[in-house]
Amino acid sequence: MMRLANRAALPAARLAALERALPAQGTLSEVVRWAALHEPALLVADVIAMDELTHDVLVPWRDGLVLVYDTT
Repeated sequence: MMRLANRAALPAARLAALERALPAQGTLSEVVRWAALHEPALLVADVIAMDELTHDVLVPWRDGLVLVYDTT
């Protein structure tokens, strides 16, 4: 189960459902492969360089939510 930081202030039940829906993902490659399995495929919307080593990866989800992966 994926552990999420609830930056959208989702109700506890909705956050728990989202955590159950997301597999454990340890690398950006795993995120991209998982996203491609959806119909229609989820696409990485943006990669934001925070500094020379850290990037945020944005993947639009459902109901207007965006998953933001903090990667190093």
